[in-house]
Amino acid sequence: MAFNLHYKRFGERSILIEWPAMIDENILRDIIRFKDQIFKNNIKEIVELKSAYNSLLIIYDSICRNFEKDAELLKKLYESADLQHDIVSKLWKIPVCYDPIFGIDLQAISKEKGISINEIINRHSQAIYTVYFIGFLPGFLYLGGLNKSLFVPRKATPRLKVERGSVAIGENQTGIYPKESPGGWNIIGNSPISFFDVTKEIPCFSQPGDQIVFYPISLREYENIKTLVDEGVYQMESEVLDG
Repeated sequence: MAFNLHYKRFGERSILIEWPAMIDENILRDIIRFKDQIFKNNIKEIVELKSAYNSLLIIYDSICRNFEKDAELLKKLYESADLQHDIVSKLWKIPVCYDPIFGIDLQAISKEKGISINEIINRHSQAIYTVYFIGFLPGFLYLGGLNKSLFVPRKATPRLKVERGSVAIGENQTGIYPKESPGGWNIIGNSPISFFDVTKEIPCFSQPGDQIVFYPISLREYENIKTLVDEGVYQMESEVLDG
């Protein structure tokens, strides 16, 4: 499925390409195919590509002096992209401890929604989430697929300190804080794994188009996994998905 895209200048060295303004897996797959097409053509002036829910930022190594020419080349690349091109992706299985020591907003969400804490955990951990893009912080995965019954607004006053590994809900999204930081999402648990490691060749294990499932673990299991993670020997479960 091809979309009607909009091409805009974005500063002196970038072009912003926009898809329809929605969170949609068809748009995600279209963005990934377009990115692959750009990589395949190895345009030396392009130094970086950054994607979001419905946009792709093309960053050049110097000032874009001829926007029309650069945009026309990008349009031709988009039109020539193989719509049947298989997208290589993985399903990652992420352990989460929903113990009250971590899930500091579970009680408030339960009261607001009229849903038991156990049911909130069940609904959160039974969904299959799609990684749309990585941003805000290095390794912060923006995930789509949250059960609508768990949609809750962000906090009016963000916390100044959110613990690393915190699993949280913000409006129609869920995500994991890869490092300690300020944050305004509602905290429901914590994962002991590392989501961003600068010592590795690929610092973030996941990429846009991957899928995520959470599975509940006890506090003791959390500590055991954290020990393995700290020792650098923990192996995360994953499987390759069909394109």
